[in-house]
Amino acid sequence: MGCCTGRCTLIFLCTLQLLAALERQVFDFLGYQWAPILANFLHIIIVILGLFGTIQYRPRYIVVYAIWTAVWVTWNIFIICFYLEVGGLSKESELLTFNISRHQSWWSENGPGCVRKEASMSGIKGLDSHSYISVIGCALEYRYIEVMHSSFQILIALVGFVYACYVVSVFTEEEDSFDFIGGFDPFPLYHVNEKPTNLLFKQTYL
Repeated sequence: MGCCTGRCTLIFLCTLQLLAALERQVFDFLGYQWAPILANFLHIIIVILGLFGTIQYRPRYIVVYAIWTAVWVTWNIFIICFYLEVGGLSKESELLTFNISRHQSWWSENGPGCVRKEASMSGIKGLDSHSYISVIGCALEYRYIEVMHSSFQILIALVGFVYACYVVSVFTEEEDSFDFIGGFDPFPLYHVNEKPTNLLFKQTYL
């Protein structure tokens, strides 16, 4: 297949997904979001598998990638619902940190234009500890940044799913056509001239 085919497009999409997942993984690590960290790690592995399958003409790997994209879309829809507080979900909960800590998204304190105000903790002497008070001046609320991240992931995953199905169908057709080349004759040529040994003896006798 040429460079302008679905295979090359799928390679580009997998590469773009890989870069986007790595970027998201960095910020989830900074925010101690353990559930997204695990999901991103698994996503990176499956995308690499799909990229390998596309380059090496392995349709089974691409099928695994296509199935995962459906799961990945579902996960990102959940993240959107979580930050938009749909269906009783609350962005203030500790669901994404497995109730280990009360950390929130890294963007909640470091978003564009955000200014974090801190004050020294009372009752503790000799320590440079600070107590978080508030974040003001944010040009964009952090939950909308997370929603945009998830929406972008959904968009790439949906396009990747379509191209993955297309590439798998093309690979399958090519394999089928290769298998049938010269394979319509059920009896190989070396069987055509074979005869039982007793018939050969009769012919030589006559």
